[in-house]
Amino acid sequence: MTSSSPPAPASQHAPQPLRPLRRLTARGRDEAHRVASPLELFFDLCFVVAIAQAGVELVHTVAAGHAGEGVLNYAMQFFAIWWAWMNFTWFSSAYDNDDVLYRVVTLVQIAGVLVLAAGISQAFTDHDYLVVWLGYVIMRLAMAAQWLRAARWARGAERTMALRYAGGVLLCLVGWLGLVVLPAPARPWVFLVMAIAEMSVPLYAEKGYTTSWHPHHIAERYGLFTIIVLGETISAATVAVKSAVAEHDALSELLPIAAGGLLIVFSAWWIYFVVPIHGYLRSSRESFLWGYGHYLIFASAASIGAGIEVAVEEAVGKAHISTTAASAAVTVPTALYLLTVWALHSRHFKVGLAQQLVLPVTALLVLCCTFLGGWAVPAAGVVSALAVATGTTLTARTAGRERPAEATAAAS
Repeated sequence: MTSSSPPAPASQHAPQPLRPLRRLTARGRDEAHRVASPLELFFDLCFVVAIAQAGVELVHTVAAGHAGEGVLNYAMQFFAIWWAWMNFTWFSSAYDNDDVLYRVVTLVQIAGVLVLAAGISQAFTDHDYLVVWLGYVIMRLAMAAQWLRAARWARGAERTMALRYAGGVLLCLVGWLGLVVLPAPARPWVFLVMAIAEMSVPLYAEKGYTTSWHPHHIAERYGLFTIIVLGETISAATVAVKSAVAEHDALSELLPIAAGGLLIVFSAWWIYFVVPIHGYLRSSRESFLWGYGHYLIFASAASIGAGIEVAVEEAVGKAHISTTAASAAVTVPTALYLLTVWALHSRHFKVGLAQQLVLPVTALLVLCCTFLGGWAVPAAGVVSALAVATGTTLTARTAGRERPAEATAAAS
């Protein structure tokens, strides 16, 4: 997944007998009918636990008036979750042979995710990253084992690439130990350095050979994870509203927040899936920026749910922050989501200035909603829904103008 070298040929992955153990060789980039496997869906589902734990801690920290500390800790935890997910996703797109050993190693990675999730609370409250690091070690050792297995059956530049991946993963594990042994003031810098090092591994590993990831499969996997993140957002917001109603009987204050949050999530889903992104993912240069940029898309989408919980807690008097700060917990991640989806995802399919401006202008208007007091969240929801309606109308008008022109050209 880098900006250099041609993709692996599609003919590398020949059909293999369905034996318990099979050769782990590259699949074809042009393979027909490539879809997510049940194991991949299960893998994604298990990440919900870790995302939910990070979201809960973010809510508690922001509601207590420590937004800066909460966002920093959340960014660090979410990076570990996202990076482990992304590494497996691109590897499986290129090398998934679905034999017994592949399944077992993937299940070990899932176990690592659950260990990491168990340590998120300690990392937030006590800055103790030992359990998080242990979970990450389990996940990344399993990933290194997959790359070593791929190297066993590869030759030449492909084998070098696989060994570089395995070596890079293992070296980075040692670097992440700094979060455990170094004093707290140094840990944000350790995170920054190691995040850059982790993201540099694919650049180095694929200098001479590019993995044969499948564009349609990658687009589907990212789309499915987006659905899972948005689903977690709805779940968290629903639980928050339910608890607040049960404890404070404040249904009239909470209904506008619930309605606005629902409109935001529905609009977020619509905006992401309105474009066929797999048609854009044709080169490694494009996929590199698109794949890495989804850190902001996923993190902001998950943060919307946390923000709605904060807004609910503020409405019933449980949060120690102002109404404006609670509103910003919803509007800021919503605006970030809109901008990053436009920059990485939607703008490649927009025709004309009007279509290109819809999402950036919507993001600006959502930020302005922050200062509307108790009506900030419902107003942001209405603005998001209007953006969907406007984009749909502009697209329909463009298509309506193109059809007569195409008919005239065909007649000529």
